[in-house]
Amino acid sequence: MGHRILCSLVVLALASVSPAGRADTLPAGALEKRCWLAHTSERTAVDLREPTAVSFSNLRNGYAFRSPFWVEFGVRGMGVVPAGNKNERAGHHHILIDTPLPINHQAQIPFSDTHKHFGKGQTGTQLDLPDGKHTLRLLFADHEHRPYFVYSREISIQVIGRRTAAPVRIESNNFDDSCTLWYQDTMAAPRSGAKEAYVKNLRDEEVVGSPFTLSFGVVGLGIAPAAQKVKDTGHFIYTINSRGGGQVQRQVLADGRTESLIELPRGDYELDLRLQDSDGNQLLKAPPLRFSVQKQER
Repeated sequence: MGHRILCSLVVLALASVSPAGRADTLPAGALEKRCWLAHTSERTAVDLREPTAVSFSNLRNGYAFRSPFWVEFGVRGMGVVPAGNKNERAGHHHILIDTPLPINHQAQIPFSDTHKHFGKGQTGTQLDLPDGKHTLRLLFADHEHRPYFVYSREISIQVIGRRTAAPVRIESNNFDDSCTLWYQDTMAAPRSGAKEAYVKNLRDEEVVGSPFTLSFGVVGLGIAPAAQKVKDTGHFIYTINSRGGGQVQRQVLADGRTESLIELPRGDYELDLRLQDSDGNQLLKAPPLRFSVQKQER
């Protein structure tokens, strides 16, 4: 994307996170809504190529956005648990910034500015990097910070300015290029900072094809399997109800998982997402999220 395109984008104040008490909403502007919905299938795609994998839920190779920015951690086939809690089927995330994978995979991951640890069971974080190109990679590790053979591909991102600068907008006479930049900057927008449980990859009133993937995030607390009592952590429970009445599906992600594969017939639904501790106490409840399934992918 050339310098001319970056300079031609002008101000549009759009919040990426809804006010408290509401699920994240679709963009208000017609062009922004069109752009966002054009990427729904990409965000909710089912990926079964590797049974166990980690990836950035909201960032892709080549993205350009302003800083500070939000980074979401996705893991498939394993659960999340804070460091210091042994579990062969769970671990915690690390981000490698502008640095290669460790040569010695049996050694503990060092603590440094280029090796960021998320040992409290976090599902995302805010980073602040200087303008220019950077590389990021997720690395999953055990209770002793020793890597599993589970890491993401390295992605290259570009920081194009500060969040305090005027937000970018989509131009009708340059929709494709300006949509690309607006979407990437929106996907990397920081969360509000308040404690919350939320759906990472779907907003209220979106339409999906089935089957699809739902990714869950939490801010202010961590994730841990139900069998392991760890302070300030919980596990996700979600219920899907038909908007015509009746419960359709309920899943307790007791093993610390943060993603779920969903298959539903055509219809209108409402998702109820909660974070619950190992004693069954509700820690957080996300606002209801409404969505529709309008086509079957298989």
